[in-house]
Amino acid sequence: MYGWIWRKLPFGVPGKIVGSLALAAATGALLWYVVFPWAEPLLPFDDVQVTQDVDDPGGSQDAGVNGDGDQVDEDDNSVPYPTHDNNPEPTPTR
Repeated sequence: MYGWIWRKLPFGVPGKIVGSLALAAATGALLWYVVFPWAEPLLPFDDVQVTQDVDDPGGSQDAGVNGDGDQVDEDDNSVPYPTHDNNPEPTPTR
């Protein structure tokens, strides 16, 4: 197929190079501005469904307490569990 296109392009080798680049740019633009926007709703990339029960915010005993041990409002969007447990403070021997 590419050989057929190369043979059909006019104006010798410089014209064939310019014509090939123009065809590649036109194909890219067609895909970028027409095909991909049309296909985007059909693809599942943005179909993320994460749910959480309101009665059981994580099921942890530390729910409602932030990483510093302070009480957190339930309406606050912070993490409902301590985050410092898996990130210990460095010691001088390390």
